[in-house]
Amino acid sequence: MIQFLFKKSLILLLSLWVVVTGTFFLMHAIPGDPFIGDRVIPEEVMRSLYAYYGLDQPLWTQYIKYLKGLFYGDLGISMVYHGRSVGHFIGEAFPISALLGLSALCVAIPSGIFLGTIAAMKRNRWHDTAAMVISTIGISVPNFVLASFLQFVFCMKLHVFPVARFESLAHGVLPTFALAALPTAFIARLTRSNMVEVLQQDYIRTALAKGLPLFRIALHHGLRNAILPVITYLGPVATQILTGSFMIERIFAIPGLGQWMIHSIHGRDYPMILGLTVFFSTGLMIAMFLVDIAYSLLDPRIRIQKKREAHGT
Repeated sequence: MIQFLFKKSLILLLSLWVVVTGTFFLMHAIPGDPFIGDRVIPEEVMRSLYAYYGLDQPLWTQYIKYLKGLFYGDLGISMVYHGRSVGHFIGEAFPISALLGLSALCVAIPSGIFLGTIAAMKRNRWHDTAAMVISTIGISVPNFVLASFLQFVFCMKLHVFPVARFESLAHGVLPTFALAALPTAFIARLTRSNMVEVLQQDYIRTALAKGLPLFRIALHHGLRNAILPVITYLGPVATQILTGSFMIERIFAIPGLGQWMIHSIHGRDYPMILGLTVFFSTGLMIAMFLVDIAYSLLDPRIRIQKKREAHGT
């Protein structure tokens, strides 16, 4: 287990270095300037700004300096919002994005598994058709279109929920469902396809022959095997949801990480772009790391294979 953790940690650090390096040089290769906009700035002021933020130094010097700061946990200072660190923005915005993301996951995971399980148990019947129609709509309709539709119907026409912001339980209902629609649909389809295959296995047929109810068999025996591909999908989707959906937060004016990422790209705020990219990438890699651990806990065959590889057999 220690060897497994060490190997995964080494891969995580190497992947993070590749992401940081690629983002750093691509960001500086794009034409533009973080200080040039609609305003006309005197040349002396521009030189002072470049010197203050170290942009007058060679690119490799800036790169090494950023890596050193990153090693000590320093994500830099925003070039647009003067005097405020990138870590400060993340500390303020991430709890909001995480709360919205956790709410969406709490809706998506049980709903998707329930729809997929019912569709597999009632295959080729109206239950199956209804579940697959719902999942097809969830996959086909972009979340920003669904968010706009929900906002128009339930906020502007019916006046059931607030239009925007994230200040109470009522404010979070529509963005939660808009954010949960796509993962719910994917989880439902994955669960159905794998549950159909599992329910055709011999041990399931033996349990049915003994007179056990199909729902109990599917819940206690089939779901554990059918849910493994779902866990693989949950790694990246959980990171995406927890760190914030850019468009959903934009539409509902939620002050999460998504809106800061959009603002930093528009403003060419180099430290903000790099810091948020590092944060997103680290979250994704940690999620995939946890997925690997969950896989080994749920599937004994993986643990057996690891033991055989460790003993060279």
